[in-house]
Amino acid sequence: MHLHRRIWIQLAIFLTVSVVAISVMAFGYVKLPKFFFGVGTYTVTVELPEAGGLYERANVTYRGTEVGQVKQVKLNNGEVEAVLALNSGIDIPSDLDAQVHSQSAVGEQYIALLPRNATSAPLKDGDVIPRDRSTVPPQLDTLLNATNRGLEAIPGDNLKTTIDEAYLAFGGLGPEISRFVNGSTKLAIDAKQNIGDLTNLVDNVGPILDTQTDTSDSVQAWAAHLAEVTTQLKDNDGAVRGVLQNAAPAVHEVQALFDRLQPTLPVIMANLAAVGEVAVTYQPALEQLLVLLPTGTEAIQAAALANRNTKQDYKGGYLSFNVNVNLPPPCTTGFLPPQQQRAAALEDYPDTPPGDLYCRVPQDSTLNVRGARNTPCLTRPGKRAPTAAMCESDEVYVPLNEGFNWKGDPNATNSGQAVPQPPPGTPGSTAPPPPAPIAAAEYDPASGTYIGPDGQVYTQSNLAHDESKERTWQSMLIPPGN
Repeated sequence: MHLHRRIWIQLAIFLTVSVVAISVMAFGYVKLPKFFFGVGTYTVTVELPEAGGLYERANVTYRGTEVGQVKQVKLNNGEVEAVLALNSGIDIPSDLDAQVHSQSAVGEQYIALLPRNATSAPLKDGDVIPRDRSTVPPQLDTLLNATNRGLEAIPGDNLKTTIDEAYLAFGGLGPEISRFVNGSTKLAIDAKQNIGDLTNLVDNVGPILDTQTDTSDSVQAWAAHLAEVTTQLKDNDGAVRGVLQNAAPAVHEVQALFDRLQPTLPVIMANLAAVGEVAVTYQPALEQLLVLLPTGTEAIQAAALANRNTKQDYKGGYLSFNVNVNLPPPCTTGFLPPQQQRAAALEDYPDTPPGDLYCRVPQDSTLNVRGARNTPCLTRPGKRAPTAAMCESDEVYVPLNEGFNWKGDPNATNSGQAVPQPPPGTPGSTAPPPPAPIAAAEYDPASGTYIGPDGQVYTQSNLAHDESKERTWQSMLIPPGN
């Protein structure tokens, strides 16, 4: 039979396309070289306790990704071995577990390679995964038989009740149960990652439990107090509800109050900080004041008890109005001299003279017993000083004099202490000029003559004593010349 050239060309094209398609299917899809000759793969043997329904050409996964197939399932000296053909180029840690799983309830087993760490050496051709590192799923018929026996042990009516109650208990809780399972899984993963710390906790939990045992009385007391608190909360449920309901409006009112006080509150708090420091320093004195306050109140009330609840017209206190003038006399030692003191009629307010002005007499003197010199030093118990600087230092108070100077300079002293002077320009700060020196001369009463400082003789007859003139007390009241 003679075929036309066109037909031969068509047959050649068809044959070429067929050969290419068969080659693509054989090499690309069926992967015959890999299946028959192991091209691009290496073999690893897994020892299994039993076949577990595993079959040849089953998938092998690593971290959920397919990395090979089961090449052969065989018996070797009574032990089941599965030969795996794994793809080259994928490093799989050798420290791993091989687990046989089912993709569905009717079969389709596969092997999942689960590494224990990522630092071990990768698998290589000829490696063997021992039996203690492999697991297989339970037999489906064994599971069904166990389930059937369990169901047969439950009476039918009770089983129906159990199913109904389980439906009522878990019906519609799919998302919640899913979150619970996911949380449990994450908890288990975290526990596995921290297995060392958990093991240490379990191994050393003895001292903690012993502590709980030793403090059992305290724990019971705490539980009793907590029960009492909860009971009070239950009894005052209405009041607690009222507090919770009114808490938001109260918070808004407090916030509004702080907003109104915002311009002045920082200044007040700053001032209170200074006051707080003073209060901390004077804490012992404040405590003593609080201790003496009741006694002082009693004394005041006792002074007002005179003639109380009586029919007398006069009702008053036990008070004494005896006038004691200059008893004790005022203290003038340590203050400015009289010629430098300001007149009481002045109305200006110049700066205070530099230095400290206070009564500088002995601390045990009867003059001005409540003066600054007897101020207790709170940071130095037992010490008294007029200034804080003297309190904090080792300086000892030295008086100027005894204070009983009824004539002369009240600040006269032999201790060398300086008496404060007013600043220049202050009224009264300029001391008056000293008085002229007084000249002394011998005087002759009979003639009325005396010798002056210049050596001349002077006469002043009115200084002479006139014996002829009558001297009575009435004449002493008459002005001279009359």
